[in-house]
Amino acid sequence: MSTSKLSCALFLALGAVSAAASQTVLGGPNALMFNRFTTLRHPLFPSHSVRVKKTNHCDGEVNAYSGYVDIEAKHLWFQFFESRSNPAEDDVVFWTNGGPGCSSAIGLYMEHGPCLILDEEGPKRNPYSWNENANVLYIHQPVNVGFSYAEHGEYVSTTEEAGIDIAAFISILFDSDQFAHLNLSTPGRKLHMTGESYGGRYIPIFASAILDHNIARVAYGREPVTVTSIMLGNGVVDWSAHMTGYYDMQCTNASGVKPVAPISVCVRMKQAQPRCVKWLKASCVDMFDSMNCYAAWAFCENELMAEYEFSGRNMYDITKKCEPSEEDDGCYGSVTKYLVRYLSLNSTQEELGVDSAVRGQFKTCSPAGMRFIESSDFVRVTYDYVAALLERGVRVLVFNGDYDFSVNWPGSQRWTDALEWSGAEAYRGTQLQVWTVDGKYAGKWRGANGFAFATIHGAGHMAPYDKPKESLELLQMWLKGKEF
Repeated sequence: MSTSKLSCALFLALGAVSAAASQTVLGGPNALMFNRFTTLRHPLFPSHSVRVKKTNHCDGEVNAYSGYVDIEAKHLWFQFFESRSNPAEDDVVFWTNGGPGCSSAIGLYMEHGPCLILDEEGPKRNPYSWNENANVLYIHQPVNVGFSYAEHGEYVSTTEEAGIDIAAFISILFDSDQFAHLNLSTPGRKLHMTGESYGGRYIPIFASAILDHNIARVAYGREPVTVTSIMLGNGVVDWSAHMTGYYDMQCTNASGVKPVAPISVCVRMKQAQPRCVKWLKASCVDMFDSMNCYAAWAFCENELMAEYEFSGRNMYDITKKCEPSEEDDGCYGSVTKYLVRYLSLNSTQEELGVDSAVRGQFKTCSPAGMRFIESSDFVRVTYDYVAALLERGVRVLVFNGDYDFSVNWPGSQRWTDALEWSGAEAYRGTQLQVWTVDGKYAGKWRGANGFAFATIHGAGHMAPYDKPKESLELLQMWLKGKEF
């Protein structure tokens, strides 16, 4: 869906307000049960509803929930864990993994959820869970990813289209009586939109969709939802910047690791790099031409990525080999196979309330992501969204595990340096500084005017998996509004 169609959808919602004004949110305080779903509705979203139930899954210490966002024949799966500290006071953190087409079960069970599934023994309590001091919401999106599904082949193929459903979900869930203690329109309540990898495209657009929908909320007499910040973990915002980083990661010791590519290959890459960047900018940004854009992408991939891709190394950690498994052909398959087995159990799916339509073998990633590649969503940039959010007072943290090849830290630093916004001059005047955890080197950071960039040393693409303590420290400092 184009941006213009997104705007049309917003104003159609405004037009529907008066007709829907008699509708009310279903349920009441403490109405949620363990053995059945409660349906939540919202007058601003007549085509959306949320089914939610309580569960003891994963973290018996806190209130936990699972369910579906129902959009007519589309159904998005989510899990929600209240804070281990003070749910009524702590911030709300929304999380999505990337792909496009990979489930947020990876973030929940492998990276920073209340319980991790990293071996055959099953779920174990995670002392570095992100819900230590925050209420954390995980979603399987877009539709047809993870436990999400569509009844008649429906799909979404652009991030802007997916953003409408996310904005609806946030309003329905946190405006409901059942979650009144977490109401996001309450003064002081903070929402942080976070994501990883393709989340660099998802999150800026999802956050923008929530803010844009505030027009309809205010017109209806509701308080606006404040998006306090976004966090992009190894997030792809501008592929051309990361293309330049492929040289750094293979041919220099940018991350404290010796060069891995032959000198002859590095020389050829250095020569091809300017043409790659120029072509991407001309065909994918300045004047979008899908055929030419993908031709540019193919050239860049062949010249700058192919040597590494065929080396057997892990695309997401330059210090490791790619280790697929029978259950998961990704580079972390030797680890994710355990969560795949656990989530494929009928007993697990029964406990969570997974719909019968998707019972059975679980998959971490889905071909649904191909829709985003076919629509050219995959090659579009999102730095204009980031700049627009900054201008509206939304804080932005860009963080990278410095061992990640795929969405590398030199590329992230380059696009953040180049970003045009009113605080750009102050940000560019900063220098990378060291940050520590327990007196030990954790990475580097820089920031100004609510815009920050940080590296997590020794971490790959999924930084919380490699460096859980440091990642939690980074999150908690950010939620407190601190600058390292």
